Amino acid sequence: MTTSRDEILNRLRSQSVPKTERPDLSAPELTQQWISYDDPAEQFATMLASVGGVCARVKNVDEVNQKLSEIPAYQESKKICSQISNCGTANVEISNVTDPHDFEDIDFAILPGEFAVAENGAVWITNDGGPARTLYFLSQHVALLVPAAEVVQHMHAAYERLSFETPSFGTFMSGPSKTADIEQSLVIGAHGARSLTVFLVENAF
Repeated sequence: MTTSRDEILNRLRSQSVPKTERPDLSAPELTQQWISYDDPAEQFATMLASVGGVCARVKNVDEVNQKLSEIPAYQESKKICSQISNCGTANVEISNVTDPHDFEDIDFAILPGEFAVAENGAVWITNDGGPARTLYFLSQHVALLVPAAEVVQHMHAAYERLSFETPSFGTFMSGPSKTADIEQSLVIGAHGARSLTVFLVENAF
């Protein structure tokens, strides 16, 4: 006996579309249509600002330290972590923490970002594992240091840089945490960092 379920599924199967080869995204006729910016770093800064973040272009870590000293949230922080050598006045030793929950009261975290995306203001972040990865999300305020030369034009270029040969952690981060209800009332820092500052650093760090 044929049920209504069988009848519906049979109709769906009979309407299947023919298989189509995936487009070659490296084809010149496609790559010429992709977004391109004269100044990718400036575009990144504009897009980051549009989602509540702040971007600063600096020469070196010394300039980062100067900029940090001018940020009220950093001045008021009691617990600071840093994964960047000689950057910030860290008073919490990350290597001593084995439980990620112990990062729940970090006021300010200074962390590395691998590269930035001009198109949407996102930064690709990774971590070798362990509890330190939670710093990106549990800290009240986050500062990311990204090499200034590592700003790609768009997400096509971004995905070309990703590698998943071994199990690892990685995600795109764009601006501080935010959420909005049906009345369109935007709340910053509802379930994550209350602020995000990205430093595009010219010299290696």
